[in-house]
Amino acid sequence: MADDVWGAMIVTGRALAAALVLCGLGAASCGTTGGADPGRDRVPAPAAAATAAQPTTGEATGVAPGAASESAPTPTAARKPLSGKIVVIDPGHNGQNYRHSAEINKQVDVLTQRKACDTTGTATANGYSEAAFTWDVSQRLDKILKSRGAKVVLTRRDNNGVGPCITQRAAIGNKAKANAAISVHADGASPANHGFHVIIPKKIGGPVDPVVKDSEELGIDVRNALKRGTGLSYSTYIGKAALDYRNDLGGLNLSTVPKIFVECGNMKNPTEAAKFQQAAFRQRIALSLANGLQQYLTH
Repeated sequence: MADDVWGAMIVTGRALAAALVLCGLGAASCGTTGGADPGRDRVPAPAAAATAAQPTTGEATGVAPGAASESAPTPTAARKPLSGKIVVIDPGHNGQNYRHSAEINKQVDVLTQRKACDTTGTATANGYSEAAFTWDVSQRLDKILKSRGAKVVLTRRDNNGVGPCITQRAAIGNKAKANAAISVHADGASPANHGFHVIIPKKIGGPVDPVVKDSEELGIDVRNALKRGTGLSYSTYIGKAALDYRNDLGGLNLSTVPKIFVECGNMKNPTEAAKFQQAAFRQRIALSLANGLQQYLTH
């Protein structure tokens, strides 16, 4: 029995050796033009055979016939959807504004009138401030946009300072030459009111006029994404279909780049206030805002 097995092994080995020789001499019969890895073949093929194994059409490579192989994209070179885009995020108010009333109440020119440099913002019934809310959402939005390739500029560095003034907030977006700017807020209306709205600039015979139309498109895209992503209703008390057009906000009047304000809801409404204090819901808001911005910047 053992002798029979040994003899069979010798015959099989000779047959395998012969097959390998034939494979080396005739790449067309053993080659892998259908996409198998030629590096798996341990018997080196002659140079002529290797050349013959290269595809001659775009079917196997995804490259048009005659196109240089360098033009084929590689997975590592995939372009992120917001690469080359600049977004300015303006977190409304600041955490220490309430301690510096003289500074933030200084009057500034917003072209259609004079207004306070900044305000304290509102808060929920249990003291969760709008400044803290806008800062948290803006930080989350910042990370999402950067992960998608955007360059992001924030109008303030933390929630422990004062301001900047509304005029400066607009100037930061202008200096950055932003493709889009968004000011994140939450409202402080009567507790019975609820829902979010987007504030869009009007023409005022000033610097914002050339970007009013683009700002409206940005506002509509962000509105749609925020409704879809959070389930929040349109405002029941301001605007029409969650769009409110204004000419009295310095952050909009002085902007030379497409810009909107988003009032994410009413912090005085118990239901919305409870949602705003949940980290998971703030993440949903940030993701929705990012999706709206991306829709505007890529369509």
